[in-house]
Amino acid sequence: MFGFSLQKLLFTIAVVVIVWYGFKLVGRIDKKRRAQVKGAKKRGPAPSSAPGAEDMVQCTTCGTYIAAKGARSCGRSDCPYPG
Repeated sequence: MFGFSLQKLLFTIAVVVIVWYGFKLVGRIDKKRRAQVKGAKKRGPAPSSAPGAEDMVQCTTCGTYIAAKGARSCGRSDCPYPG
């Protein structure tokens, strides 16, 4: 009943081999992931696509601050900026 048979022995060896190679595969994947993270840290941060700070100017008519580049009219008839 509890004796060793060839089928049980081969099945146990197959399970051990599958688990062994599974751990090796997981280890390789983890090593590659860590290398990619380490490489990304060496290169520095990626260039930001967000716009930087813009200079603001105060409207002489209404006193609000608007971006110096591409300034638009605030809607008042005496606004110095084009429309």
